[in-house]
Amino acid sequence: MVPPSIYFPAGLPAPDEDARAHGLRVQAMLRARIQAAEGWLPFEDWMHAALYTPGLGYYSAGSAKLGGPGDFTTAPETGPLFGQVLARQVAQILRAADSAMVLEFGAGSGALAASLIPALSDLGLAVDYCILELSADLRARQAERLAPWGGAVRWLDALPGNFSGCVIANEVLDAMPAALLCWNAEGAVEVLGVGLDERPAAPSPFRWEARPAPADLADRLAERMPPLPGYRTEINRQAEAWIQHMGQWLDRGAALLIDYGFPQGEFYHPQRAQGTLMCHFRHHAHDQALILAGLQDITTHVDFTAMADAALAGGLDVLGYTSQARFLMNAGLAGLIPAPDGDPATRARTLATVNTLASEAEMGELFKVLAIGRGLDGPLLGFARGDRRGRL
Repeated sequence: MVPPSIYFPAGLPAPDEDARAHGLRVQAMLRARIQAAEGWLPFEDWMHAALYTPGLGYYSAGSAKLGGPGDFTTAPETGPLFGQVLARQVAQILRAADSAMVLEFGAGSGALAASLIPALSDLGLAVDYCILELSADLRARQAERLAPWGGAVRWLDALPGNFSGCVIANEVLDAMPAALLCWNAEGAVEVLGVGLDERPAAPSPFRWEARPAPADLADRLAERMPPLPGYRTEINRQAEAWIQHMGQWLDRGAALLIDYGFPQGEFYHPQRAQGTLMCHFRHHAHDQALILAGLQDITTHVDFTAMADAALAGGLDVLGYTSQARFLMNAGLAGLIPAPDGDPATRARTLATVNTLASEAEMGELFKVLAIGRGLDGPLLGFARGDRRGRL
């Protein structure tokens, strides 16, 4: 048996002793799960275990230190500007739905809620802000950060039976476990999973192993792209099912889904031959998903065409789709930039944030906004110009 160790390649920061100890516990848990599954675990299940196992997973054990010295920074953590602009779109949805309810999924550090609630108040809306958070650790951080708003914020333990208002999911879809697939030399679809690597010199106790894909996954992939031997990609069945199920409980209103990804034609482009699987460890991005289990984030980009199709299958309307940059500009980003004759330091900080949020070289083009919903009349503010629904 390989002696317990934590492997990290050159170029990544070395975990400290506490992190190493935690990583070893996660490795032991994953090893036991693979052994219980007769030596092979679909990557979809492995990713779920590495991210969400209570007390051990990246999102469930305090390892997801968002912002600052953590692993990655989301748009809300660049400052309050993102939430202030988003509030204008949220306000339009709430008024159209005749509701004061906001439901945020996966609220992270609570930064988005901390900027949205006062911004909505400035727009004349006192909201009932609900959060559905799977991580007990993150839920505790959110409660501390959002304490100033007291009774305006509450946490749910399950999906609502019925809901009218605005749903927000910022960087939620990308963290849902995805199936990893590839076309073999014969043009058949295989599903990638994780086995144990018992070689004495193996850098990691885990290794990739491919098996014939079940019909559900093989058929879905064949519908989305032609056979390309050696091509590796992902399908996120969990995200698609989550969106389709939203049609059962979203009575009136809209959901704003903000994430990095592409429409299907770009997602399965022949040049994207290694797929979109990526990891984040202390602000370093890489594609080695089988190392640092429990210590690093694991994500895949979003196939927005599949998400739109799932919404339609659930009886919802696709209300808009565009880049984050275009969405923010439509919602009034430019109007929140301080005037040139104002405080120079404040203006400089704001312009730097605008660049991060809207530049094509930063978040502006890679991140997209998809709006789905039911029972709303008229176009949404954030998609007034540059709506790309025709590309889905």
